[in-house]
Amino acid sequence: MKVAIVTDSNSGITQKEGKEAGIYVVPMPFMMGGETFYEDISLSQDDFYQKLADGVDISTSQPSPGDIMDLWNRLLEEHEAVIHIPMSSGLSSSCQTAMVLAEEYDNKVFVVNNQRISITQRQSVLDAKEMAKAGLSAMEIRDRLEETKMEASIYITLDTLEFLKKGGRITPAAAMLGSFLRIKPVLTIQGEKLDAFAKARTMKQAKTMMIAAVKKDIEARFHDSEGANTSISVAHTNNEGAALEFKKELEEIFPKTAEIFVGPLSLSVSCHIGPGSLAITCTKKLDLES
Repeated sequence: MKVAIVTDSNSGITQKEGKEAGIYVVPMPFMMGGETFYEDISLSQDDFYQKLADGVDISTSQPSPGDIMDLWNRLLEEHEAVIHIPMSSGLSSSCQTAMVLAEEYDNKVFVVNNQRISITQRQSVLDAKEMAKAGLSAMEIRDRLEETKMEASIYITLDTLEFLKKGGRITPAAAMLGSFLRIKPVLTIQGEKLDAFAKARTMKQAKTMMIAAVKKDIEARFHDSEGANTSISVAHTNNEGAALEFKKELEEIFPKTAEIFVGPLSLSVSCHIGPGSLAITCTKKLDLES
C-alpha cells in the first residue's frame, strides 16, 4: 500500500528535509503587522526572532482548509492513502479541522491525533515514514502512533518571562517579581498542555531539574533504565550554542542512547516563550516489529 506522509512545520522538519525524506510539510501561517507569513517559506528562523526583538506583534494561525485539501487531493492521485500528522490537538485547532476535513475522504486520509509538537512530533513523522516503508497500512500507522502518544516528554527552561506575560499565561506582577528574583521557570509538554513544572534560579539548576525529570520518565514510564530504547533530543529557541553544549553533557549521562538530535523548537512554541530557551525531549522508540 503506497501511503503519503504529511505533517506541518510545527514538527521542525524543513521543506528541504521533507523533500529529501519524501515527507510533505505544510507551512504554518503567522500574522505579523497585518501580513501573513509562512514558516520556512516566507518566514525564516532569523526573520522571526528579529521581528520578535523589534517588538512586532506575532500571532499564530492554522493552514487554510483549501490548501490542506488541495495537497491531499494531489497526493491521492499517486497514493492509496494519506497519513496527516498535525501538532497536538490541545495546542491548536488545526488537528480538529483536519479530522473534520478527512471525513470527506472515505478512509483514504487518516489524521493522527497523538498530541505531540516540535521535536516529539518530528519523531512521530519519522516513525510513520518507517512504518509505511515496512508495509503497514495507513490505519495501522495511525493506530500505532495514537496508542503510543504519551510515550514522550518535553522539558523547557525559559530565559525570560516576558512572552508568558504577553500571552496572558502569567500576570505582569508575577513576571516582574520572577525577573527580579532571576527565576528560570521549567515548563513541560506531555500530551495536550504546556504546563509549569518547576522553578530554578540558574540555568545550571534548571538543566539539572530537566535531566532528573527525563531520567524518571525513562525509568518509570518507559521501563528503559539505561536509555537504550529511548530517543533523546535537545531543542532551543535561538540558542544553538547552549544547545550544542547541553548535547555534550547529555552524551555523557546517557551513553547508550543513539545520536542526540539538536534542533530549534517550532515557531508556534517560540511565540509563547521567546528566545534563549533550552529544552530536552525524550521519546520511547517505537518497536516497528511488534
